Amino acid sequence: MAVQTGLGEPRGPWFISPELDRDGRDWWDAPGNGRDPGGRRPRRLLAALAVVALSTVSGAVAGGVVAGRDGGAGPAAASAAPVPAELVTAAERTVPGVVSVLAGGGNGASATGSGFAVDDQQHLITNDHILAKGGGGPVTVELPDGRRFAAEVVGREPRSDLAVLKVPPSAGLTPLPLAKPGATRVGEPVLAVGSPLGLSGTVTAGIVSALDREVRLGNNRHSAVQTDASINPGNSGGPLVNARGEVVGVNTAIATIDGNGSIGIGFAIPIEQVQQTADTIIGKGG
Repeated sequence: MAVQTGLGEPRGPWFISPELDRDGRDWWDAPGNGRDPGGRRPRRLLAALAVVALSTVSGAVAGGVVAGRDGGAGPAAASAAPVPAELVTAAERTVPGVVSVLAGGGNGASATGSGFAVDDQQHLITNDHILAKGGGGPVTVELPDGRRFAAEVVGREPRSDLAVLKVPPSAGLTPLPLAKPGATRVGEPVLAVGSPLGLSGTVTAGIVSALDREVRLGNNRHSAVQTDASINPGNSGGPLVNARGEVVGVNTAIATIDGNGSIGIGFAIPIEQVQQTADTIIGKGG
């Protein structure tokens, strides 16, 4: 029996630390700051804090290494936030519309993540990096009731790390309502729903920690919703929903210490970007 060797080396989206300039260097060592006119890489790159994408790739984390924090040991995982009663209802409404996504397989690359239905035509939103890690292979979705369907890739938008899939009408998925643009507030309770580590239908709770947090997806910078809801590899592409069960973002990346799991710093693509991109893809793809 093969022995799993670990989660693998993180690679992918980058978090831009306030202590680094936009080229990823320690500010004090950037050219013109009087510390390193030659513009060398920082002598002490903040160790160990990485931002990782949330899909799982052949049992390994598909994520992103960047810089992080001074010092050695990182903080412990954030404690669970209290769960308001209305979140129970929100979870009941959300789980039926969330699926597990498997891209690739066979002898090629494979990646797993999450997705969710957005309309009665059975269009699904997920992350593009799941499909990219799947090597362009076939895409299968597993419904909450265990049924599996081959999914059509309607369109992909790597710059925003979003993709739209479509399954047959017989899937009968419940579409999730989208929050109104600009309605998300710091401190409001949220749920992250998806399939972390293959555990489908997993629901975790937290709050919106920050809005307009700058993250780098590949070579592109985006403003993200930050949350302390516990999210892990496999949550990628799943919804972040508010207490009314409305999607406020698509879970995409987390910060980790030394490649470990959730430490209570996660990032979601805001609903404004999600809706704009999905409308464009669906309008072109049908």
